[in-house]
Amino acid sequence: MTTTRLDAAQLLGRAGELADLLVDTVAGGASVGFLTPLDRTEAHAWWEGRAAGVAAGHLAVWAALDGPRVTGTVTLDFPDKPNSRHRAELVKLMVHRDARGQGLGRRLLTTAEEAAAAAGVTLLHLDTETDSPAEHLYRTAGWTRAGIIPDYAADPSGVLRPTTLYYKHLTAG
Repeated sequence: MTTTRLDAAQLLGRAGELADLLVDTVAGGASVGFLTPLDRTEAHAWWEGRAAGVAAGHLAVWAALDGPRVTGTVTLDFPDKPNSRHRAELVKLMVHRDARGQGLGRRLLTTAEEAAAAAGVTLLHLDTETDSPAEHLYRTAGWTRAGIIPDYAADPSGVLRPTTLYYKHLTAG
């Protein structure tokens, strides 16, 4: 298993595999912004839409590869405003259901944290569905719970659920 940062061309070249991962993640119940059933064409278009942000340096996307197959991904979203260049948002940490329980989520999280610190980021933040399995990962990786927002987003079945906000301070460099 390898983890690689994708440039815009690589992201476009793997958009189909990333779409399959997104469809699997949503079908598995993860609240990552989409409802079930998620159409593969919609998922593919969503990933293609990320390429411009990657090319501009606003997004950094990593893919975990098991041979040629994409089994996980994580993205950092860098703000473009001068007063917020010290922080980034961790978004769309996904692991295929077949690859869960093997430490891949933690490896992707660590990859993003280390890359953020190397880029001079000193604060990361994220949101995740309250009481989801992802919360355990973030807590055990040293993230701090900032609070809960009720009825923040619909889960994949369309039910409004609370989200928990987390942050983590990093040492830049």
